Amino acid sequence: MSGFLKALVMLAALAAGSPFARPDVGAAADAAAAAAADADADAGAGAGAGISALIADAIADPARPSDQVARDADRKPAGVAAFSGLRPGARVADFMSGGGYFTRIFSRIVGPSGRVYAFLPDEQLAHCRAEEVAGTRAIEHQAASEQKPAFEHKRASEHRPAFANVSVLTGPANDFRAPEPLDLVFTSQNYHDLHDKFMRPTDAAVFNRAVFNALKPGGAFVIIDHAAQPGSGLRDTDILHRIDPASIIREVQAAGFVLEAQSDLLRNPADNHMLMVFAPEVRGHTDQVFLRFRKPLEVLSPSLHPEGQ
Repeated sequence: MSGFLKALVMLAALAAGSPFARPDVGAAADAAAAAAADADADAGAGAGAGISALIADAIADPARPSDQVARDADRKPAGVAAFSGLRPGARVADFMSGGGYFTRIFSRIVGPSGRVYAFLPDEQLAHCRAEEVAGTRAIEHQAASEQKPAFEHKRASEHRPAFANVSVLTGPANDFRAPEPLDLVFTSQNYHDLHDKFMRPTDAAVFNRAVFNALKPGGAFVIIDHAAQPGSGLRDTDILHRIDPASIIREVQAAGFVLEAQSDLLRNPADNHMLMVFAPEVRGHTDQVFLRFRKPLEVLSPSLHPEGQ
């Protein structure tokens, strides 16, 4: 995918840093390294060997919950991280982070010089079961318990604190923001929820513009979601928890983003798009759209364009 490489070359903000070094962690590390290498190849080698190793290291982290590790074959985190452009030092938001599956991995990749903001919208917290965000809350509590000693003793080379670079943010989805400009806003299997009853009064157009404003020029908005039948629009968001990819593209582009690349990493042609995503026949391996949008480096105000031009 040459677009990925071009973006990394073009944007100084996405220059890769140095990977962490750690001892051999056995078969899990080998498998993750192979997956990350494949992800680099899929991205036109744009991620680089250093980033490939760093991604593998993050996925092989023995601190990851076993139930999340068991989902790696379906969620393909190495390819997701490479395509998304994760790098050391990046500022990343994981919108509707839920169980914290990607938050944990992203935290390791961006490292102590980076930051991950796990954003839990007020609408989700008000209407969904606490179990749906328990993983993110666990990360929050772990980060809080270890952050102070890590900074007081200055032992970064000896002790890598658990998720000290993660902050959990809450607020209305329409008011999405972070304390600093972001390199990446990421959301997995949640974009369709913006159109559902439990997320009211969220307006997808307002949310997308908020994401646009939260990103640095050249920043990326990456969306993974369960695909609905082509031409179905928003029909299946509430019942089947799916969305027509064309609807995502249309809505996000309307906020000013440019669709930079699409990945087939999570596509499944055997999924006929007619079943609810929690149905046993497709759960965990639905056909998923994987899109990377880019905020232009220069955003011109409409007032700068003379009438008639």
